[in-house]
Amino acid sequence: MSVLPVAPPAASAEDPGPFGTLAIAVRRVATMCLVELQRLRHDRSELLTRAVQPALWLLVFGQVFTRIHAIPTGDTPYLDYLAPGILAQSALFIAIFYGIQIIWERDAGVLSKLLVTPTPRIALVAAKAFAAGIRAVAQAVVVLVLALVLGVSLSPDPLHWLGVIAALLLGSAFFCCLSITIAGLVLSRDRLMGIGQAITMPLFFASNALYPVELMPGWLQVVNHVNPLSYEVEALRGLLVGTPARLWLDFGVLLVAAAAMITIASALLPRLVRG
Repeated sequence: MSVLPVAPPAASAEDPGPFGTLAIAVRRVATMCLVELQRLRHDRSELLTRAVQPALWLLVFGQVFTRIHAIPTGDTPYLDYLAPGILAQSALFIAIFYGIQIIWERDAGVLSKLLVTPTPRIALVAAKAFAAGIRAVAQAVVVLVLALVLGVSLSPDPLHWLGVIAALLLGSAFFCCLSITIAGLVLSRDRLMGIGQAITMPLFFASNALYPVELMPGWLQVVNHVNPLSYEVEALRGLLVGTPARLWLDFGVLLVAAAAMITIASALLPRLVRG
């Protein structure tokens, strides 16, 4: 009796292979970013309401401290010095509460469905992170238009503006994933909101967003050097207004910090579902 030849086993639909996994991950990130753009298109008023606080910082704090010359910033007008810091602040405030959205998705059953798809967990978290970055970039447009109206001198170099977008994406990715990490630990929207409110202003005041590092006490300078927001502000300030910046160091720190936090947040994602 003849034996039929055995066909080689077909590739499992559940194992798309490394290239297939990478393609799925890229599509997932792109889809999340498109969803974020759709949300912005349908709710443009959110951009305006979120712009109120940055506007107050620029209009009130910036104008007053420019007049009294209380903070030495060398040859750079204080309002020019402040604008990149407020830009980073607005991105921080958007990203640091992004964990609330993922808790909502858990409660609605969306997150558990996403986790059983072939998409790697790290791609799901990266998608959320860069979606937060898209929202931060959209918010940045409003803040920068206001800065121009107030007379802030911004660089016209298109490469510098690409660098600004990259810095905002990386900074927002870090703080978004920090929020998701906290969500994975506390498992509650109320607790996450409380912790987010508790750490947002210390992160902001312990950075160089409002004043040069040299004016800080020694202990605060140490905190500043480990605060990713400081490197984001330095990069934005160097690109937008031309102050001295260590761009390779700034972007290197932001890239490593974002990658590390995406990894940590993706490891905690299953715990969020179980919780």
